[in-house]
Amino acid sequence: MKMPFTLSQLRPIREAMTVSRPAKLGESVPVTWFSLGGGTSITPEYYDCTTLYLCGEGGGIFLLGGESRTVPLHPGQLLAVPPKTLCGCLTDSGMIYTEIILKKENFTMNNILKAGQPTELKDLISYEDGSIANLDLVHADNMKFVLMAFDEGTGLTPHRAPGNAILTALEGKAIIGYEGQDYELTAGQSFRFDKNGLHSVTAQGKFKMSLLLVIE
Repeated sequence: MKMPFTLSQLRPIREAMTVSRPAKLGESVPVTWFSLGGGTSITPEYYDCTTLYLCGEGGGIFLLGGESRTVPLHPGQLLAVPPKTLCGCLTDSGMIYTEIILKKENFTMNNILKAGQPTELKDLISYEDGSIANLDLVHADNMKFVLMAFDEGTGLTPHRAPGNAILTALEGKAIIGYEGQDYELTAGQSFRFDKNGLHSVTAQGKFKMSLLLVIE
């Protein structure tokens, strides 16, 4: 895990199977990777809290509410499902996604996200001249999900974070420094940092990413 990866490398799609794998970022914010083979589905169920679904590869249909409203989801899109809302999914060709369960009652979700509607993450944040832009989408005292846009020539100097984290490249590429080693990260790839792991980000041209941080 201490190198760039794609979700299909960690949780490959298996024909005719649905498979889940915990990301093990922390117990207070359950994060799970799901892979669905073509022609498979997950029966609608609901949680008592808000749940986020982030499509990583492939694509499928989410079924929301008692009327099973269909919501297509594609790579790079995020779907926020309100508490006590039935949610299932199906795919014809295969799909891999991340499920993030927000168990905390007290959290803030940016109103730029519309519950029950797919959102293209890279389109939510703009590049700012000579700067690094940040956009908090969801945060609580035990987690943060944020978007960042790096203009050409910008980057984050080596630092440590107070929790386990996964960043995902949404557009462009960057050099990720981690504990003395450099790795190139391109759109569609992710990288995991352990709590207090020394890391840096150096944009190679313009670069956008998401960052999920779980603090325990």
